[in-house]
Amino acid sequence: MTKVAGAASPRNGGEAASDVVLRVRGLKKSYGSLPVIKGVDLDLHRGEVLAIIGPSGSGKSTLIRCLNLLEIPSEGVIAYNGRRVDNRFQSRGDRIGCGELRRHVGMVFQHFNLFPHKTVMQNICEGPIVVLKEPREEVEARATTLLGKVGLLDKRDAYPNHLSGGQKQRVAIARALAMRPDVLLLDEVTSALDPELVGEVLQVIRLLAQDGMTMAIVTHEMAFAADVADRVAFIDGGVICEIGTADAVIRNPTSERLQAFLSRFNS
Repeated sequence: MTKVAGAASPRNGGEAASDVVLRVRGLKKSYGSLPVIKGVDLDLHRGEVLAIIGPSGSGKSTLIRCLNLLEIPSEGVIAYNGRRVDNRFQSRGDRIGCGELRRHVGMVFQHFNLFPHKTVMQNICEGPIVVLKEPREEVEARATTLLGKVGLLDKRDAYPNHLSGGQKQRVAIARALAMRPDVLLLDEVTSALDPELVGEVLQVIRLLAQDGMTMAIVTHEMAFAADVADRVAFIDGGVICEIGTADAVIRNPTSERLQAFLSRFNS
């Protein structure tokens, strides 16, 4: 049973019930006979930053990948802005298919997934030009703005193998933002980085939060989650055990299981 700690706090102060961008009900995911997500209910509000924390193997990454159907749920319902997500790739009426969903719900991965044979600018422009069919001049202007936002304007003509891990991840964030998503999902985006590079990526995410970007972030950076997230969901064994404000969940945990998990980061 999920324990709710503290009150929900959408960043923009809107009505909690009417401002839900992504709604998940009864979500389950199994691989063969192995259940990974065992029944999750979750709402993501517009303008909110939701941090998803938990031990390795708890189902965090599987959950966030289900939110834009990179993993197809075994059971349950996902809705985007009130439209039920249809994994048959068909958008009609009150249903939205995978392709359209992914235009609105962007994803940033742990291992960057940049095209090695394309420059930074080409990596960022590929999606809007090829998928959205937007004019190249318009897309390149937006990409230039985004590169300035992530502090990499001087790397526009560089190739990924000439970038540090932190720079690659900042390019990956700019690439996702180039599609102008409503929601950004970030799956452990700092876990593959050297410790000294983590801060530069977290600073970009912090700025996005200040700009009101709706985000769900799987992270092991507890101090960052406590500082930036509006709400934190603690997942263990494929279920959300606690969810609430960052202050309640991270700074003042009440359950023994959550206390034991967080103690690893305070030692």
